[in-house]
Amino acid sequence: MRKLLLIAAASLALATAASAQTAKVSVTAIVEHPALDAVRDGVRDGLEEAGYREGENLEFAYESAQGNPATAAQIAREFVGDAPDVIVPISTPSAQAAAAATRDIPVVFSAVTDPLAAGLVESNEAPGGNVTGVSDLTPIAEHVALIRELVPSVESIGFVYNPGEANSVALLEHFRNAAEEEGLSVVEAAANKSADVQAAARSLVGKADAIYVPTDNTVVSALEALIAVAEQNDLPLISGDTDSVERGTLASIGFDYYQLGKQTAEVVVRVLEGEDPGTIPVTFASGTDLVINRKAAEAMDVTLPDEMVQRASKVIE
Repeated sequence: MRKLLLIAAASLALATAASAQTAKVSVTAIVEHPALDAVRDGVRDGLEEAGYREGENLEFAYESAQGNPATAAQIAREFVGDAPDVIVPISTPSAQAAAAATRDIPVVFSAVTDPLAAGLVESNEAPGGNVTGVSDLTPIAEHVALIRELVPSVESIGFVYNPGEANSVALLEHFRNAAEEEGLSVVEAAANKSADVQAAARSLVGKADAIYVPTDNTVVSALEALIAVAEQNDLPLISGDTDSVERGTLASIGFDYYQLGKQTAEVVVRVLEGEDPGTIPVTFASGTDLVINRKAAEAMDVTLPDEMVQRASKVIE
């Protein structure tokens, strides 16, 4: 009897130790800006809601590459050396760096526009390997329609992007196709680094009737420079993410990047609980919100249609 009690006690101790085991989640982003920061915070809060709390049973590490792909690769290698349970790269460059650094540690990406084009998965339905995650593919067709509604006379749209970001190249193709269906032309303006954003924006003056900024990390990190050019030249500036509207773009249709982070946390939890990431389909951001900025409209000499104001999810005064 005493032997049975000892065995039961030992089993209980092992079960308790297993349940108290600390999960290690390492998060990295290519750069710090409001949208990507919101994803990071959403991941942390989503894990907490699922029972993983820092200081108790979660070790949560975060590193930013400060816009440098070489630094992103270095961070990925450091994370692999730390042997976390899951690596969570935010943005396409960080995801590519993490995927290249390990074939064993699960990688759950977030805010990646086109995982297939970025070479991260074999397919969205069956990723294969050790990588899966959540895409932030934006509603491009709705953005083109929004630009036409705001600027009825529009004929050409400027597209500011970093051609070195795979997600931005994919978005350019989607955007060009959507614009062509509406009979609109697209004028490209390349910015290989954040310091180039202002010059890229200026190159569009006199060539474009409006400017579109996609969810490009290089451009969004220097958004204020782009906003200044738009305001100085009465060029309507529409963004691919709603967080940028808070910073001074005219409008956007999109989703909450904080909620995107919480969606990502759900996938991380599945992996922590034993699922193979290669069998978890890539999921896509859910929710569509129209956000408009009255102050930006005034600065860019745009009259907001009453019907648009009435249907907006949020109006920034």
